[in-house]
Amino acid sequence: MAEPTILHAIFTARPGEGDRVAALLRDFAEIVRAEEGNVVFDATRLVDDPDRFFVYEVYRDEAAFQAHIAAPTGVPFNEALQQLIVEPSSILTFLRRV
Repeated sequence: MAEPTILHAIFTARPGEGDRVAALLRDFAEIVRAEEGNVVFDATRLVDDPDRFFVYEVYRDEAAFQAHIAAPTGVPFNEALQQLIVEPSSILTFLRRV
């Protein structure tokens, strides 16, 4: 059986943009969760710093993750997100189950 592709993304909303980032993430989460190869897409805000976001993602396998990356819905999401966050893009960390 293929290993799942697991990652987390972190990013920081620009001052005053946290609620817009949260709304963008809520809408995008619904789209991603409907993707055939998505297992988990959990978007959260830090309690102590609500402008910081943490997104945990699990895809069935690498092919499912690549399909997610190639999906046309990701382009407008990432373009909108880049305008609202401090970093040039979300910072991705790939993980492996133990």
